[in-house]
Amino acid sequence: MRAHFSPLASRLSKVQVAAAASAAAHIRLSSEAPIQRRPRKTFDWSTAFIAVVVVVAAVIVYRRDGEARFLEILVSDFHLFVDILPKVLAACLIAAFVAVLMPREVVLRWVGAESGFLGIVIATIAGAICPGGPITIFPVAAAFVAIGADIGAAIAFITSWTLLGYARALVWEWPFFGAEFVTWRIIISIPLPIVAGVLARFISGFAARKGDGE
Repeated sequence: MRAHFSPLASRLSKVQVAAAASAAAHIRLSSEAPIQRRPRKTFDWSTAFIAVVVVVAAVIVYRRDGEARFLEILVSDFHLFVDILPKVLAACLIAAFVAVLMPREVVLRWVGAESGFLGIVIATIAGAICPGGPITIFPVAAAFVAIGADIGAAIAFITSWTLLGYARALVWEWPFFGAEFVTWRIIISIPLPIVAGVLARFISGFAARKGDGE
């Protein structure tokens, strides 16, 4: 019985090997370099600093205003945390999808280190028209940096969103200050993201050359 099935098993094995080889021949491997991710630190000083500030503030409130006020603030902050957490998770998912789905060659060509002055202008325009708050904007900017956008373009994008974002201007500034104030503020602020992006690109390039020289 074993001798009878031996040729059949050998034939099946050869067919499997041939099929695997054929499939491997048709697989198109990506020529793109892996996404550049920031190395994770075992200890984060910024998180530690915020934690210390929170603990100190909690102790001060508890001793000054009593347990009732302390619990009221704690419950309010917990509700705020629960409200913000889904938005943070959604923003992180959006950034991850952008990093995976966005063609890296397109990012490198338009807002990469070799995109020149046009890349800074494109990043500035993108920052001005992108809606959403910092929970959305910062992960998206970090995702673009991870897939090839340079520091200058990222800084121009964030600066433009901060100074020229239409959502903030329409919702907050216009009702308080009026059309004339908002118009002049935006006109005066237009060059600032471009200047910030150019300076950031120059400084990062200078630091990189200095590091290579050492």
